[in-house]
Amino acid sequence: MNRLLERGGVRLEAGPQGLAVSGDVPFEIAAPLAEAGSAWLAEQADGARVVLDLGGVEQVSSAALSVLLEWSRQARAAGVEIHQVRLSAPLARLTRVAGLDALLPLAGEA
Repeated sequence: MNRLLERGGVRLEAGPQGLAVSGDVPFEIAAPLAEAGSAWLAEQADGARVVLDLGGVEQVSSAALSVLLEWSRQARAAGVEIHQVRLSAPLARLTRVAGLDALLPLAGEA
């Protein structure tokens, strides 16, 4: 895995399948995290299929969901397909409550 960002206990890595985030995402880290992931998505080939893995984000975080939504927007703009989104149990619950689960290709129940 290639580390794209490590700040404040949050790590973003890129690998052959896509992006993986670990650590708890506070609002002050959300913008640099979104920018690093968006830059990586923009470098992918048109039609590429990627996985966004937020399974390592254990605290409920609307900041993490904001990053995920920004990456979804960037992926569409770059012609990249988000094949699957993996969420930790707390993020999966927040996603359902917010009604975002229908908008994302979520992996099986977290």
